[in-house]
Amino acid sequence: MTLSIQKYNHPLTLPNKNELAMKNIINRNMNHKPKGYTKFQYFQKRVVDIVVGGSLLLVAVPVILYSLRRIKKESPGAILFKQSRIGLNGKAFTCYKFRSMHEDSHFNPYTQENDSRIFPFGNTMRKMRIDELPQLINVLKGEMHLIGPRAEWDILVKDYEKIIPNYHDRHLVAPGITGLAQVCYPYGRDVEDAKEKLKFDMEYINNWSLWKEIKVVLKTIEVVLGKRGM
Repeated sequence: MTLSIQKYNHPLTLPNKNELAMKNIINRNMNHKPKGYTKFQYFQKRVVDIVVGGSLLLVAVPVILYSLRRIKKESPGAILFKQSRIGLNGKAFTCYKFRSMHEDSHFNPYTQENDSRIFPFGNTMRKMRIDELPQLINVLKGEMHLIGPRAEWDILVKDYEKIIPNYHDRHLVAPGITGLAQVCYPYGRDVEDAKEKLKFDMEYINNWSLWKEIKVVLKTIEVVLGKRGM
């Protein structure tokens, strides 16, 4: 069972093979008021966060140490990139990532194709999602989940909430390092992309299940190994 989204063809197991039908299902979710996770659902997600996230952090130690050396070599400056992101119930938190752009680069809230601000190993980190590894700290702290809506920059969220109906609904749950929108749609480059990705966020929130959680984890692994953009 496959979903093929315009602009980015990437298979995801969902209940209907027909692309138009699946888009209609996702669009209908925009009209359903999400309620967030039940206590039991939240418990299941935290078990996944702690067990999988903690194990991944331990396994990734060699990659982390190698990344530290390459970042220092190619782009002197801070190792971590810290940014205020919006989390559960609209509360801001500090999100951690490995820095993949040169410090003091020109301002642009969106990453462009062949972005000159990104140094060579930074580009590799982005393709392989290595730059996301420090977010496991956010996950273990309970500020994020492994799976959920993308944690967006607070500056962008302020604009999105003014022009995208019901955008704040995605903050009824904590954000994730990866999620349904990230594996089904390319990296957001403008407001229209944010609107499309919100549909996937609502599909995920409104129809959450442990099985769906596992499927997104598997799809994320497939994306990382295939080095496809999220």
